[in-house]
Amino acid sequence: MTPIMIAALGLLMVATAFLSGLFGMAGGLILIGVLLALMPLPTAMVLHAITQMASNGWRAFLWRAHIRWRPVANYMVGATVALAAWSLTRYVPDKPTALLLLGITPFMARLLPANVKPDPDRLWQGTVYGTMCMGLMLMTGVSGPLLDTFFLGGDFGRREKVATKAMCQLVSHFTKLIYFGGIIDQAASLDPVLAVVAVAASMLGTTLARRILEAMTDQQFIAWSNKLITTIACYYIAHGGWLLLRAPVLAAFDKGGLQ
Repeated sequence: MTPIMIAALGLLMVATAFLSGLFGMAGGLILIGVLLALMPLPTAMVLHAITQMASNGWRAFLWRAHIRWRPVANYMVGATVALAAWSLTRYVPDKPTALLLLGITPFMARLLPANVKPDPDRLWQGTVYGTMCMGLMLMTGVSGPLLDTFFLGGDFGRREKVATKAMCQLVSHFTKLIYFGGIIDQAASLDPVLAVVAVAASMLGTTLARRILEAMTDQQFIAWSNKLITTIACYYIAHGGWLLLRAPVLAAFDKGGLQ
């Protein structure tokens, strides 16, 4: 990549880490969409993993006093199960499929009945959610909207939710790095300069968000999170749908033009 492209990606990573620092989500969802547009899927996944490990790891450190460790441990069991299963098939989705899954996931999570709320402190529920979230992570690069449902049944304030989710996401992105960086057949490599920029930008954006998160109320946190995720999800459904239909649509136009 050119220095200008690396600098532009660095600014984007600061902005997306800032969003994730505020809401514990959304930033990674935006970043993976941009990276998928710029580079092959395995390379995008590796760079995204490094960026999000830095962002979530630093966020977990800043809010370490608010981490709930039992849900994290339960989640790790499920993530291990998913990695083992995916390692057998070494499946890598195409870009349209990944984008459509990115867009559909938030709406799937909202289809849960209001009276069905998971308990993050129970091992079997943590294993189920960890497996589903890690599987989604290996197909799309993110699992934030689905992971949010993992905390619905727990008594989490905005600080505890951001801190505990950051630890779960750190586990997920590290697992994703192992998968796309070494397990799959077309394992990706990464420019070390871009990797350093990604880590620094993610830590900066996360740090900048801390004071604003402190000033927000839990009600504001929930309202803005829902609006942001819905907007991003709709865009990815439209983009993924267009990529999926573009070839047959253009072929139909060409055929009509020739006639």
